[in-house]
Amino acid sequence: MDLLDANTLIVANNTYYPIDAVPEFWDWLEHHCRAGAVKVTSEIMDEIEAGGQTPGRDRLCDWLKQHGTREALLLAERVDLALVRTVVAGAYAPNLNETEIEKIGRDPFLVAYGLAAPRDRCVVTAEVSAPSKRRANVRVPDACVKMGVPWCDPFALYRRLRFTTSWRPPA
Repeated sequence: MDLLDANTLIVANNTYYPIDAVPEFWDWLEHHCRAGAVKVTSEIMDEIEAGGQTPGRDRLCDWLKQHGTREALLLAERVDLALVRTVVAGAYAPNLNETEIEKIGRDPFLVAYGLAAPRDRCVVTAEVSAPSKRRANVRVPDACVKMGVPWCDPFALYRRLRFTTSWRPPA
């Protein structure tokens, strides 16, 4: 199962696959959500929906509301808070202050869901690795590496699940 970071959907909609210009991409994504191959955690969904008043993100929030897409995309699982604490201490720092905790946001939750089943899950993020970053500046790919969680960029996911602009739902 692939777990999407908010930026994968936001960047796709705002740049290379706008919902109104490349509907095939969104149909393809919805198909894989319903098949259980691609999911978004509740914490990441909250992050996406909180940005609904940002230009370009309203279309994304509208897409989520269509045809039960939000429910199909949502991972029906609660995070293990002990794993979140493990991720924060192991990938970021064991002694983050309140400002740093606010800065890392929901990223440790995403990594914790991956850590819950690292053989079966891959975190998908548009963030770029920056291994020299420390503490609250650690990027999702580097947090995944530190915690032994598989990760990939969105285009690796698109290739693996064979997205093309000629994609049509199976009959």
